[in-house]
Amino acid sequence: QLQLVESGGGLVQPGGSLTLSCAASAFTLEFYAIGWYRQAPGKEREGISCISVNGKSINYTDSVRGRFTISRDNAKNTVTLQMNSLKPEDTAVYYCAAVLPTTVRTTCVPTLGWGPGTQVTVSS
Repeated sequence: QLQLVESGGGLVQPGGSLTLSCAASAFTLEFYAIGWYRQAPGKEREGISCISVNGKSINYTDSVRGRFTISRDNAKNTVTLQMNSLKPEDTAVYYCAAVLPTTVRTTCVPTLGWGPGTQVTVSS
């Protein structure tokens, strides 16, 4: 299992922004495709974005495309999710996970386990 830790969540008003970070302390992220997922209360966990090892392939689900931006800084061993124009329906616990490399352009299939997640609440 890959030990990843998410951070950066919080309470934000509709239309606001947050930046989430995914970090690993015991290994190097640069060898893994990484994805962001979220789970809202009463709903299944859904994939929202993923990025390939070299950062050249990126995928977004329709509900966040144009508002969220995924990026990676292998020198800092982090993957970031910049979230803009947040909506109440973005409220969820957000997770990062390693992704099967062959699925980055399609379904961002997670693998190797989950971190604890970070809560994002969008509310006025």
